[in-house]
Amino acid sequence: MTKRILDGFIPSDLLHDIARLNPTASLSFINTILETQKIAQAAAAGRIPYRFAAGKAERQIYDAKNTTRLPGTRARFEGDKATGDKTTDNAYDFHGGMRDFLRSEFGWNSIDGNGMNLVGTVHYGRNYNNAFWNGSSMTYGDGDGVIFVTFVTANVVGHELAHGVTEKTSGLDYYGESGALNESFSDVMGACYEQWLNKETADKAHWLIGKGIFGPTIKGVALRSMIAPGTAYNDPKLGKDPQPDHYSKLYRGSGDNGGVHINSGIPNKAFALFAIDVGGHSWKEPAHIWWESNCGANRVTGSATIADFAKKTVENCNTMAPALVAKLKKAWNDVGVKV
Repeated sequence: MTKRILDGFIPSDLLHDIARLNPTASLSFINTILETQKIAQAAAAGRIPYRFAAGKAERQIYDAKNTTRLPGTRARFEGDKATGDKTTDNAYDFHGGMRDFLRSEFGWNSIDGNGMNLVGTVHYGRNYNNAFWNGSSMTYGDGDGVIFVTFVTANVVGHELAHGVTEKTSGLDYYGESGALNESFSDVMGACYEQWLNKETADKAHWLIGKGIFGPTIKGVALRSMIAPGTAYNDPKLGKDPQPDHYSKLYRGSGDNGGVHINSGIPNKAFALFAIDVGGHSWKEPAHIWWESNCGANRVTGSATIADFAKKTVENCNTMAPALVAKLKKAWNDVGVKV
């Protein structure tokens, strides 16, 4: 089975659907698919065009200036003044925020745990409709300005950087249920990071992944809803959100790399239900249990199933917060996973 294969924040299957449903606007989406495939093939073969030293967990934001040359031109590095470009400055702030979140809440030093610099490139390509982690850095397109208008938001940045954490820890295979767990952990970390930034309690949070990436004419609130999978969007230009909210509805096809984005809705909902039931801040006990189950000493690896991960969370909860075990089991049971 394969390890993480670069696919981008927007699943390639969704990009194909958008191209099919919007013939007059299909070129930018076809180009996005082709460009992402080219980068993915290079990354899978270990041909990352640039690598960065471990560093001191410093931010390094580059500007591709709407080309596909990476990493681009230096835009804003650690300690530099704001540039006045909203996308650049947001990337700088959100990369730094995620670094501080990981350090303060989990004792984790940057992406790899060893102070890896947080490198990102903004304004990648022309009408490039995606964002991705390639094993070395983050890259953000600007979108086409109609369907997608930005990819530099707190939980998108948090989501993609968390893929780097998974790559350096559990190394979950990026296919089928283990791939869905890979995606779900990134959603959990992205959501918790955004809630941490906003000082929100779990019951007040929106639990949306990719909120703000759609243009104003799109009938959708986000790319995914953790608390209500399958309800995030329903628009003629996109189709309908395909996520199941219960294991009995698990997608078992070969599309989406065996359902890595689609089926992430199941563990996503389990986490959101658990965090809300526990109360308070999601990044405390709930996120620490998830972290230990993906990144800690007692973690899943390789081709773990959703049931494997659920069992691991219960084991870790028994050790870390035994009073919460009943709430955790109920959350998993509510999405059809028996533990």
